[in-house]
Amino acid sequence: MKPDDKRPTRRDRITVCRIEEPDTLMAFLEKRFKDLSRTSVKSLLSHQQVLVNNQVTRQFDAPLEKGDTLEVHWDKGRSTLKHPKLEIVYEDHYLIVVEKGAGLLTIATPRERQKTAYSILSEYVKQKSPGNKIFVVHRLDRETSGLLLFAKTPEVQSLMQDNWRFAVSQRKYVAVLEGELKTGDGTGQGTVTSYLWESKAFIVYASQNPEDGVKAVTHYKVLRTGNGCSLVEFKLDTGRKNQIRVQMNSIGYPVLGDLKYGGHKSAMNRMALHACVLSFTHPVTGEAMSFESKIPEEFLSAVETK
Repeated sequence: MKPDDKRPTRRDRITVCRIEEPDTLMAFLEKRFKDLSRTSVKSLLSHQQVLVNNQVTRQFDAPLEKGDTLEVHWDKGRSTLKHPKLEIVYEDHYLIVVEKGAGLLTIATPRERQKTAYSILSEYVKQKSPGNKIFVVHRLDRETSGLLLFAKTPEVQSLMQDNWRFAVSQRKYVAVLEGELKTGDGTGQGTVTSYLWESKAFIVYASQNPEDGVKAVTHYKVLRTGNGCSLVEFKLDTGRKNQIRVQMNSIGYPVLGDLKYGGHKSAMNRMALHACVLSFTHPVTGEAMSFESKIPEEFLSAVETK
């Protein structure tokens, strides 16, 4: 298996391989890099240094298909970030993708100045050089877990924010809703369209009147139901504040644990909303990047029937 030449758009030393026959990730890496020990191969996976079709892959038994592209980033600086609610999924010279835990703010607000994803990452990049900075590209609610993107320069931040609708090809969320959501056509899929506005008390409301607020469109797909709850996947056409939470509550299916918008406390002691997929075009290299986070086990347990 012959590696391709180094790509000029990358500064790190990279080996690129084209998969010629089906295999599993660990087996392929051991055959391709015979000089590496099994422990070294596992280390590459655990430090997010292996990409399959531009997606960071850590699962040792992930399937590889003929025609897939595999990249090993040998010189990528290994993360020294140690925090129970924040994990680096991918990092290069221009941006950082992290997985944020529930309960952690993205950035401080005038009312709350506690530790945030932004402040934690700021300290992390300054460990490498005191002049390094981090820039917020988008946010997740404090009680929402999942994938979050930050920029390392104001230029990259602007490139992503100014072209967000075109740069970001896919954002998916998954949530546990109170009630077993059913659709009239029996497909388990539907769309909620409404107009959102925010009160002075920072509460967002949904209306069917276009004059009341800004348009918000949410597509949903029921993955599983049980125990009086629904595990639902969401794709957003718009990215309004509290969009999923407000719209699902407006149709009678609030997010489990969302005390602000109609939900009730649950055994998982958190709001059951998770950002599970983030796909975008790299603002500098132009590459298609895609990251996926597993559905939290506690979400799956909430809809299991015994």
